[in-house]
Amino acid sequence: MTQQSEPMMTRQSEPMTSRISPAATPVLRPLGELRTWPRSFIDRLTAPLPGVRAFARFAREGAIRPRPEGLADIPRLPFAPGPLPDVGVSDIAVTWAGHASWVLRVGGLTVLTDPVWSRRIFGTPARITPVGVGWAALPRIDAVVISHNHYDHLDAPTLKRLPRETPVFVPAGLGRWFRRRRFACVTELDWWEATDLRGVRFGFVPAHHWSKRGLVDTCRTLWGGWVLTGPDGREVYFAGDTGYGHWFAEIGRRHPGLDLALLPIGAYHPRWWLRDVHCDPEEAVRAADDLGARRLAPMHWATFLLSAEPVLEPLTRVRTAWERAGRPREDLWDLPVGASRVLGAAAS
Repeated sequence: MTQQSEPMMTRQSEPMTSRISPAATPVLRPLGELRTWPRSFIDRLTAPLPGVRAFARFAREGAIRPRPEGLADIPRLPFAPGPLPDVGVSDIAVTWAGHASWVLRVGGLTVLTDPVWSRRIFGTPARITPVGVGWAALPRIDAVVISHNHYDHLDAPTLKRLPRETPVFVPAGLGRWFRRRRFACVTELDWWEATDLRGVRFGFVPAHHWSKRGLVDTCRTLWGGWVLTGPDGREVYFAGDTGYGHWFAEIGRRHPGLDLALLPIGAYHPRWWLRDVHCDPEEAVRAADDLGARRLAPMHWATFLLSAEPVLEPLTRVRTAWERAGRPREDLWDLPVGASRVLGAAAS
């Protein structure tokens, strides 16, 4: 998310209001259902939005981008584009296109997460690594999931490339944005709700974040992550954008034995400004443990300059934290941009 368009929160806290407490089984909703939502989701925040003092401090400190020494490693950022792997219906495959954009293959479907194929996004310098998968190299896209409406996760030029009949799964309140652009199958979900598409379940789960896209729409739409469950019961969790907090343990309780967690590790410095909405690398490893996830694939780094940490620091820190946690090295899928990994049926 961009510093100009997305002001940060100032402290982690307990939930500001009581949370929805549905049964562990998600509420199933039909595809493309038209629904009425509240005008605001500000009661879902888990930390207050920043005030004047926080903005004044941020303006004084001016830590928006890495220092020159932190940019020196840009030529060394991991970039290894390759062809998408051949997979069967029983396989799970992930390919990192960069930032929070993944090509997921689950249950025979090809799913894009927060697709951003643009070179630039609003309020942010051009991407520092190319997109890892060329648009022309993509197979037919069976579905798209969106975590929230910030510009580095909801990119209008990229979505314009999709056929309008592509099924799109979005947070509550965001369907209007897609319907205005003539998408024909838009499914909006609240936290702990789910829907099915051709044998794959799409479940929407909470995150420690917020939403804003214009001047007067703060928290008018919801935010969250997605759990995709294949026909064989194996699950991939895409966190979207989130700070560290209590939701990870609850997601893990409702989805025990997650096979893979796609978790953000970048855009975390200065910490006092960003910790309520972005995990740092150590928190991402802790979140994987809270989730009970068997594997972690880091994301949300090495693509856009959104904050002040050195560009390679997230990778070195997540590797160190994973080792200190005693987790097997092969279960850290620290992919270069453009690379893929396949989880075969036997690996479950």
